[in-house]
Amino acid sequence: QVQFVESGGGLVQPGGSLRLSCAISGTAFSATIMGWYRQAPGKQREMVATVTSGGTTNYANSAQGRFTISANNAKRTVDLQMDSLKPEDTAIYYCNIRRVVTPTMSAWGQGIQVTVSS
Repeated sequence: QVQFVESGGGLVQPGGSLRLSCAISGTAFSATIMGWYRQAPGKQREMVATVTSGGTTNYANSAQGRFTISANNAKRTVDLQMDSLKPEDTAIYYCNIRRVVTPTMSAWGQGIQVTVSS
């Protein structure tokens, strides 16, 4: 069973920074795509950033240039460094890991609140 420990959320002023961390256990990191997604009130969940086990990253347009995703295979963590935060970044952020080769799998963390407000 895949388990997640998400940390680092909270309240920050516009222009500030936060670092989200997700520790994953119960599955191997090989051949996986790990990522952070977010869901704001009244909106659908959307991808923020992903990183493959090989290190290839992908960012939503809204995150490009402000957020940095990184994975540490040894520590089994996936971090999201968020800089220049805006009020529209306010959402619940979810950690995800999925494997697209057999045996396929996908699992979600419980979510962590990020609020950007003055």
